[in-house]
Amino acid sequence: MRLTRKRVCSALLAAYLLFSLYAAYSVFLKPRRPVASRAGQKEKQGRADHAALRTDEWNPWEVDEKNDLQQKSATNFHLLKKMGGQEEQTDLRVQIWGKAAIGLYLWQHIFEGPLEPADVSAQWREGSMKTGSSFFSFITGPAVVPGYFSVEADNVVLVLNGREEGKISYATQWLHYAQTLIETHKLRHVAVVLLGSEQCRNEWINPYLKNNGGFVDLLFVIYDSPLVNEENIFQWPLGVATYRNFPVVEPNWSMLQSPRLYQCNFLGTVYKNSTREILMEVLVQNGLNKLCWISPREEWWPQETNESLRNYQDALLQSDLTLCPVGVNTECYRIYEACSFGSVPVVEDVMTPGNCGNSSVHHGAPLQLLKAMGAPFIFIKNWKELPAVLEKEQNLTLEQKIQRRKKLMEWYRQFKIQMKQKFISALQKSFLHKDRGS
Repeated sequence: MRLTRKRVCSALLAAYLLFSLYAAYSVFLKPRRPVASRAGQKEKQGRADHAALRTDEWNPWEVDEKNDLQQKSATNFHLLKKMGGQEEQTDLRVQIWGKAAIGLYLWQHIFEGPLEPADVSAQWREGSMKTGSSFFSFITGPAVVPGYFSVEADNVVLVLNGREEGKISYATQWLHYAQTLIETHKLRHVAVVLLGSEQCRNEWINPYLKNNGGFVDLLFVIYDSPLVNEENIFQWPLGVATYRNFPVVEPNWSMLQSPRLYQCNFLGTVYKNSTREILMEVLVQNGLNKLCWISPREEWWPQETNESLRNYQDALLQSDLTLCPVGVNTECYRIYEACSFGSVPVVEDVMTPGNCGNSSVHHGAPLQLLKAMGAPFIFIKNWKELPAVLEKEQNLTLEQKIQRRKKLMEWYRQFKIQMKQKFISALQKSFLHKDRGS
């Protein structure tokens, strides 16, 4: 009996040792074969359903994004392997202070950065992201005031509104705060993104620029400023009206493929003695207002209601063309908002009064930046040309319109990517070069 128990115990011990050795071999030595996971099976099924249903979640750039994803995965694997699990090197750390609504266009639309909380009325909102070897953080909101938040980087981009005197006074307070941080060695470099004057009267900022004895290394200015030199002063796009909560728009199948109910749209203020009055006359006299979604108003609204914003977005979505008459400046939010929904901007290509115009590097005023980037818009010099434009529209097939939408939306996607790359490249070239030089 004792012998039998001894044999049983020995057999169990031997089995345990063999199992332990096999487990160690399986975990550490045995080559692993790819196994179709349940998640993978679900993904395959999802793709099949996706192709069959052609729902609104369809992505027109799916192939490009898959290639980008594969390339990023390979790059990430290479970096992990190269760095042995250590944190990836960061060459440049930048904190962006968004003290003008255009900062949201920079962060959410150009950078596609996260922002928390989602509530647009929050007193403090922030986000961060890594792009290449640079790390960016973003803060905005009424609670972001000089001296009452931590400066978390040696380099700062200050987003300011300099459109009118009251805004300039507030902007200079931020510039003086940044200057104090530079003088006390709490900051190394400062760049400014400026919503400039619609008449391009921005002389007030000149003393703050480093090449004029100031401390601001780089200036990105909106509108066709003659100051632009592509060295330390760059033109920046106006973008969408984030101050009216215009959203980040993701393209879908319906937006690109569906027929639209209207040939054109114009929802906006008709100022006295402006070309907008001519536009309205042309639309009515030629009966074109029956083909287009037209909703004029006599007074400018600083804020949209939920209903008016929804109507405006519906008009963009349901129109093949968006009419973009000049206001105080030729460049307007409507141009970028129309691009977001694949509605081709019909732009009144005329100069407005003021100091805007050709710079030392751009000679295509107005809209120098958009023209230099090959914007696929319809440019007209007078609204009396509109009937001919809409007559041509009637002869286009749906397939032709779809291809035009794809071209416009792909251009706008690439435009934002290139502006992001240009922005980061300018910061790296200026900030890192000066640091290494010192």
